[in-house]
Amino acid sequence: MHFDTKAIHAGQHPDPTTGAVMTPIYQTSTYWQESPGKHKGYAYARGKNPTRTALENCLAALEDSKHALCFSSGMGAIDAIVKLLKPGDEVIAGNDLYGGTYRMFTKVFAQYQIVFHFIDLSDEQTIAKCINSNTKLLWVETPTNPTMQIVDLEMCSRIAQKHGLIFAVDNTFASPYLQNPLKWGAHIVMHSVTKYLGGHSDVIMGALCLNDDDLYQKLAFIHNSCGATPGPMDSFLVLRGLKTLHLRMERHCTNGRKVAEFLKSHPRIEKVYWPGFESHPNHHIAQKQMRDFGGMISFVLKNASLEQTFKIASSFNVWTLAESLGGVESLVNHPATMTHASIPKAEREQAGVVDNLLRLSTGVEHIDDLIEDLKQALA
Repeated sequence: MHFDTKAIHAGQHPDPTTGAVMTPIYQTSTYWQESPGKHKGYAYARGKNPTRTALENCLAALEDSKHALCFSSGMGAIDAIVKLLKPGDEVIAGNDLYGGTYRMFTKVFAQYQIVFHFIDLSDEQTIAKCINSNTKLLWVETPTNPTMQIVDLEMCSRIAQKHGLIFAVDNTFASPYLQNPLKWGAHIVMHSVTKYLGGHSDVIMGALCLNDDDLYQKLAFIHNSCGATPGPMDSFLVLRGLKTLHLRMERHCTNGRKVAEFLKSHPRIEKVYWPGFESHPNHHIAQKQMRDFGGMISFVLKNASLEQTFKIASSFNVWTLAESLGGVESLVNHPATMTHASIPKAEREQAGVVDNLLRLSTGVEHIDDLIEDLKQALA
């Protein structure tokens, strides 16, 4: 079954009671049991809810995985993965990653004696030198947030297999429409469902997709025991959003390409980060493991002060200055003070997250309106 069809139908069936085509919102906290422990697969809604089950089955189909678990946020999903570890274990992650992930790793789990290394993941030897007997998890974003670094998933899988590591990939920027990390050897795929999967900036949710039965059982136990589970209304909204994922992603990609090309030729722009350019580092890897290059773009303003950068960021009419990404509306973000503010300045700048960098999430509006708004803001 093709992706487009799975996005609309996978995991969903007409309601057996009423024949409703859309999956109902099962707004209940508990379920009838015929006798103690004898029920229809649902006992208490923290553990399972039929609306959430339909969504998890759909997400599993889109990522070509056996299993999926939905969480109340992307951070809840990441939290569950790190809870697979114990004190003394070590994690290798990229030196350019979402600020919230960095904050969780360094401010929450580091105090439980889990050690985190933030390194350049583009070089196989650099990764190999960081591995020791305590290394248990390889955490990868690709494309990275916000400088769009492309990490070779096949290479990371080879390293993880050799050293017995759990290989987890944050696939939020690509979505399953553009990239399926399990195909390249990842063990776990994480999504901030809030972004492209929901697609309408009205839901907070996370998800994990995987094939390994043992890992699934461990994560499902954490999922139920720790309780970071989403409600049925949010699950319904994401199911609805998924039905247009393929259509939205096509427009995100076409608009993203035109925006990137416009910015690349603009005299006030020093640098544009977009993996679709042949000059972008590891562009050939993006060509191999992605189906297109997406609508996420970052750019550095030429010789702009922080004040000048703020002024431009606040001058848009169609683009909206806000955190998050992946919605139908176009957003502009200042990572250094917004999404990545928790990362120390020296580390941010070493990864390219400088004060005069802005990140764009290209929406699905008419491209002429987006370009005109960019022109006036940059004038």
